[in-house]
Amino acid sequence: MEIRHLYCLLGVALLALVAFASCSENEGTWDPYYDWASRNEQWFASATDSAVTAISEAQALYGDDWEAHCDWRRYKSLLKAQDYDSRLSTDSICVHILQRGTGTLSPVWTDTVRLNFRAWLMPTTYRLYNDENELVDSVMQEVFSQSYYGPYDEQTAAPQLMSLGSTIEGFSTALQYMVEGDDWNVYIPSTLAYGSSGSGTAVPPYSTLLFRINLIAVYPTNSGVPDWK
Repeated sequence: MEIRHLYCLLGVALLALVAFASCSENEGTWDPYYDWASRNEQWFASATDSAVTAISEAQALYGDDWEAHCDWRRYKSLLKAQDYDSRLSTDSICVHILQRGTGTLSPVWTDTVRLNFRAWLMPTTYRLYNDENELVDSVMQEVFSQSYYGPYDEQTAAPQLMSLGSTIEGFSTALQYMVEGDDWNVYIPSTLAYGSSGSGTAVPPYSTLLFRINLIAVYPTNSGVPDWK
């Protein structure tokens, strides 16, 4: 379950890191990936807490109609048993809805989709040299893959074509809950992403991933895939 096909399509793996890995100060070294596994677990737990709190408040106020009034969701991986246990956060993704689509079709595992996306690691502190050759700390959130550049503009972005079966578990789970036109931020724990192995130099082991996904079109199996206009 990998998104390596994405890298083949894009031909890029963005590592916009500026000589930070071994910057030394006072005979010490700075590692932006310090305690990486624990910090990533905490970052995903924070997203989970935001989702659980927002969902609970909406359910208390609106009952069965809560989804119309809440932009957070939690979805258990569709490759795991669905007897949901809210404590199993590493079996689930967290979703923050940016825009609700008007489509009615959701893709299934064997379908193909067109979408725009951008993918980040968690924010971390990098120690960099400024123009005065002074070491300064800067909090950055590294983009490691994307299908568009600059601010997202649906009118100019060229969506990528991919099959759900070529993606990581958390990514394919999100897509199967989306409809055409949905624009989501999706938090994926490392257990539903690249786990303890990571992905080359782009994604360190035990990384929680954040994807912004805008689902443009769904092509059911054997329906044919038209050229993009």
